[in-house]
Amino acid sequence: MLPAVILIAVWQTLSSLGIIPAFKLPSPAQIAWGLRDLIQLGMPPGHPLHYHILYSLYRVFLGYAVAALIAIPLGIAMGWSERLRHLIGPLLEMLRPIPPLAWIPLSILWFGIGVQSAAFIIFLGVFFPILLNTVSGVLGIDPVLIEAARTLNAKERDIFFKVLIPGAAPAIMTGLRIGVGIGWMTLVAAEFTGVKQGYGLGYMIMTARDIQRPDEIIAGMLVIGMIGLCIDMGLRFIENRLIRWR
Repeated sequence: MLPAVILIAVWQTLSSLGIIPAFKLPSPAQIAWGLRDLIQLGMPPGHPLHYHILYSLYRVFLGYAVAALIAIPLGIAMGWSERLRHLIGPLLEMLRPIPPLAWIPLSILWFGIGVQSAAFIIFLGVFFPILLNTVSGVLGIDPVLIEAARTLNAKERDIFFKVLIPGAAPAIMTGLRIGVGIGWMTLVAAEFTGVKQGYGLGYMIMTARDIQRPDEIIAGMLVIGMIGLCIDMGLRFIENRLIRWR
């Protein structure tokens, strides 16, 4: 906390002395006033900050939830079945390096400009980190545990739910946490392409850029960072509650 306070104090001092031009990097005080304007007046005017946050959260949640619902079962299946890994692994490895932003033209063509298009871009950004961490978690389970369960006449279902999923849970949670950060990054970029409702943090930042309000741009970036931090803390809390044995 202290380093952040010192950094802000030095930043404000350099800005007040004119060493850091305001048009390039606004001072902390200017950014605070910009945040006030976003809350009270909105950007564009009449579009308050909390609505931008709600619309962005909805888009992130939609793409994130769909990605998790597909990636986790598929990752468990791929980790469990070597044949399935060899079958679809090359296809996934071919698609994985393609940046989600490269899909924006196709997403607009397929879904138009709106929630579905943004959710699709977020899905692409979130899917692979969750999938790969899930596969890694399953493959990282000690084979001795599985053999011991089979020696005790455990059924495949019991092995799946009592050995496989608990053993892979830490890696799955890591993938979910990584996916949140990537989801926010892809969301902002997807909203740069346009939104029907006129709401979204990415759209808000883009609008502030168009009217040359760097203070509101940085204020919007800080809002995104704080939301991401809160979500990550929430996932950490869930992880600590669910995975007590780690």
